Amino acid sequence: MSGTVAARGRIDKRRAILDAAFTVFARTGYAQAGVDLIAAEAGVAKATVYNHFGDKENLLRAAVSACADQALANNLAAVDRLTDCGTDLRAALEDVGLRLLQCYCDDRSWALRRLLSAEINQFPDLLDIHTGAVDRITETLADRLARLTVAGHLHTPDPVLAAEQFFALLGGPMDKRARLGTRHVADAERRALSRAAVHTFLQAFASAPTDIS
Repeated sequence: MSGTVAARGRIDKRRAILDAAFTVFARTGYAQAGVDLIAAEAGVAKATVYNHFGDKENLLRAAVSACADQALANNLAAVDRLTDCGTDLRAALEDVGLRLLQCYCDDRSWALRRLLSAEINQFPDLLDIHTGAVDRITETLADRLARLTVAGHLHTPDPVLAAEQFFALLGGPMDKRARLGTRHVADAERRALSRAAVHTFLQAFASAPTDIS
């Protein structure tokens, strides 16, 4: 039992350090993010941070990876709702679009994208972590779109391209309105963006005119 408690305590400390590290890196940037600041944010000793991650570079990669993994899980949960659209394809796509926008507008998601933009020249491998998560989400949506095409609801000769374009229709307008996460976008505005994105998407990929009316 004591071994189990010790292992759980180690996992909890690791999570606390990762969360604190991401917060500090996003707030101050890599160069200014001292390990002592991260340790204080996590409520652990500085030596504990080094024991878990070795050095600050490894900690940065681990923190970005943990944040990307959480964003991936949230986005996949949104896309998974497209498994059964019933007879109302437009409503199903609008629901998924809104949920994806909610994921996109999450504070930590904005912080992750800003952190990547700031540190990508010094740590280009961070982009692989982010791109890997984005690719997983795109492939999952493409799979759902392909199934809808087989069922006769959509016409997507290239489901991956269709998925990329769906995300672009959502993310492009949101970037402008949210100003890189510095402006709050109300839920009503997000819904309107989702409706507009789905309308344009169906103009291109609906299998029948009734689907875009």
